[in-house]
Amino acid sequence: MSKAVFYHAGCPVCVSAEHTVADCLNTPVEKVHQGEARSRVSEAEKLGVKSVPALVIDGQVFHINHGADLSILK
Repeated sequence: MSKAVFYHAGCPVCVSAEHTVADCLNTPVEKVHQGEARSRVSEAEKLGVKSVPALVIDGQVFHINHGADLSILK
């Protein structure tokens, strides 16, 4: 089974992407609000996430639109 994690900042762009993309996948998606889970920002960076919203599926990063640079969430 694939592993999918959706990183976001809770902004309108991110929430829209969550409802449009993450909720439509056929695999369970872990949703990480980077504003509430700041301890996971470094995890996202190590995976290659540069901005949110972003979806990581089996280690491959898909940047969706552009809501916020990861650097401002630290």
